[in-house]
Amino acid sequence: MGRLLAIDFGRKRCGIAATDSMRIVASGIGTVATSGLIEFVSAYAAREGVDMIVVGEPRDMHGNPSESTRWLRPAIDRLKKAIPQIPVVFFDERFTSVLAHRAMLDGGLKKMARRDKALVDEISATIILNDFLESRQYQQLNSL
Repeated sequence: MGRLLAIDFGRKRCGIAATDSMRIVASGIGTVATSGLIEFVSAYAAREGVDMIVVGEPRDMHGNPSESTRWLRPAIDRLKKAIPQIPVVFFDERFTSVLAHRAMLDGGLKKMARRDKALVDEISATIILNDFLESRQYQQLNSL
């Protein structure tokens, strides 16, 4: 069984998280400049064995794709073309930034650390991946 990799996509940088090889725990890996996303994911997947990529899909409060989807889709299409052997699924990322800030606050991080947008992106990717692991969508995909 291979790892799952999650991407919290942003126009400047992407937060990255991955599971362990048994898909029990999701952990943040860091952030990568969006311009280097394909190279990073390709290298990580080759080194660590990734079975699926989960991309946070931005949605509005009504569940419709948000404005930032127009940057996300073309970038993910390029990623799919670069590594076609790894399936890419989208997963609702609503409120992950809010939850990431809450986790930072609850974790006792100082105000300056909480302003670190890269850390917020990494935590958001981890939340996306943990939520995906607990989702019905994952259960259905995992049973195939």
